[in-house]
Amino acid sequence: MTASPATTIAQRRFGPQRVAERALAVLDKALGAIAAAILATLLVVVLVNVALRYLFHTGFIGAEDLGIWLNVAMIAVGAPLSLKSALAMRLDVFVRFLPERFHAATEVLADAFSFVAALILAFGGVEIAAMLGGTSPTLGLPEWVRFGFLGAGGALIFVYLALQRVGEGKALAVLLSVAIAVVSYVGLPELFIDTSLPPSLFLALTAAVGLVLAAPLAHAFLAAAYVAIAFGSTLPEPAIVSSTVTGMSKFLLLAIPFFLLAGSLLTESGVANQLVRFAASMVGHRRAGLAQTTLLTSVLFSGASGSSVANAAFGASTFQPELVKHGYPPAQAGAIIAATSVLDNVIPPSIAFLILATATNLSVGSLLVGGFFAGGLMAICLAVAIHLSVRSVDTLPQATGSERWRSAVAAIPAFGLGVIVVVGIRIGVVTTTEAAALAALYTLFLGFGYRLGAGRIFATFRQSAGEAAAIGLLIGTAGPFAFLLAVDNVSGLVTDFVTLLGGSKIAVLLLSNLILLVVGLVLDIGAAILLFGPILLPAAVAAGIDPIHFGVILVVNLMIHGLTPPLGMLIFVVSGVTRIPATALFRAVVPYLVSLLVSLAILCAWAIFF
Repeated sequence: MTASPATTIAQRRFGPQRVAERALAVLDKALGAIAAAILATLLVVVLVNVALRYLFHTGFIGAEDLGIWLNVAMIAVGAPLSLKSALAMRLDVFVRFLPERFHAATEVLADAFSFVAALILAFGGVEIAAMLGGTSPTLGLPEWVRFGFLGAGGALIFVYLALQRVGEGKALAVLLSVAIAVVSYVGLPELFIDTSLPPSLFLALTAAVGLVLAAPLAHAFLAAAYVAIAFGSTLPEPAIVSSTVTGMSKFLLLAIPFFLLAGSLLTESGVANQLVRFAASMVGHRRAGLAQTTLLTSVLFSGASGSSVANAAFGASTFQPELVKHGYPPAQAGAIIAATSVLDNVIPPSIAFLILATATNLSVGSLLVGGFFAGGLMAICLAVAIHLSVRSVDTLPQATGSERWRSAVAAIPAFGLGVIVVVGIRIGVVTTTEAAALAALYTLFLGFGYRLGAGRIFATFRQSAGEAAAIGLLIGTAGPFAFLLAVDNVSGLVTDFVTLLGGSKIAVLLLSNLILLVVGLVLDIGAAILLFGPILLPAAVAAGIDPIHFGVILVVNLMIHGLTPPLGMLIFVVSGVTRIPATALFRAVVPYLVSLLVSLAILCAWAIFF
């Protein structure tokens, strides 16, 4: 039977699309497996060094450097995987407001940002690798290898995105995006625009354009640093890549993938459900008992995951159906879950505090202690808001003393994780990274104990590696951005402006909170901490504010923006899991948002008067 002309044309039209889909599936699977393997190796390296130090009072030379190099490799391999997920950190709210006919054009331009970023990493990585000489004194490997990892990562991003778009039937669009990117990449260094304005201004404007077009945040940062070259930036292309690699080459950052892994394993093993049962036995019988259970579970789960996004996804899948079944309006139920998830990046262990410590050199242990107090205050304010806002819903039966005791005993494995992390860091037995690795090992044993299969464990490693790679790339690409802001003395300008306002604690806190409230509307919390933490902290110290207290205020302020439009990451996570429109969740979350702002005001008052 002969195929019809229409069928032949369709086969020709969709042939490349099918090939791209299959190639992308193979690439995605391979990258996921490699990223998971690197994370597993990274965990083994840190744990072996801990064992050698505490059991045999020795260690192997170069353990920290090897961990850093492996982390850079994992970021390079895992970065393409985030292109299809929320971890790409795209601010697409502006694009959604545009008429449908403009969406294709904005996607082409956003992809052009990504392709420019990929070219910068690929060719800049090759150039800096060629310039470097010598070998690592601890590893005995050529120094260029670490930079070569990121160069390979840029090439992978380029190929992955091109295959993704062709697989979606957008071959012509991707050709146009690549053409724009190549012309921009080749042409920008040849331009020199003489202006008295600082390069950081054009850096910020370019990044803002990328955000409005819904380009991934890390890619917008890289492209913006490259555009700034035409306006007199002191960072040429190799220096941009070098600064990016340097930004992610810190041993403390290894704690991020380990904490993500620990939280995921805790959820996958089912141990997190023991926390839910314990919380329900304690407060489920009270007014709005199930909502208060959601809040208490978030407080307890905070000691495990350190990730608000992880808790929002867990809460949306675990609590949303039960809340609705007990009479809560769906939007209110989702809003409660999103609001209580804010606590995870405040109550230790907190990835946000790890990023802040990286950016400002503040003590991680002291920040975690401050996070305990701030998280407790926020939880109390949320409990009051839930009590006042929830009406006419079912409560859970009051648990007996024996039921509470059994639920507490069952939750001991989950509590043990918090003890390992917080106590280990605070009393100085282990470093933050080592505590995170021990937490990951602990939850891995829990997974084996609860008969978690090899397939699910592998999937957890893969997911955690991809999430950590996206965060690591963002931290790295914020490096050139922050450097140019420092060169143009933006921090000094802020301090001078505060001095004009009187230089008091009140002036600093008002200005800082105003800046953060505006910045948090459009920037991911990690990016905002990396860029504005070093800018605002000197002014706070000059005004006599304790730097740790100010760091806590900064994180709390920015975490609240997980609930505010247009970015509202926690709102969109809950919306994605529950299928409730984000607009309905934004309206329903207002009472809980107000309560969190009250807690922020109390923290600021404490900084002023005590």
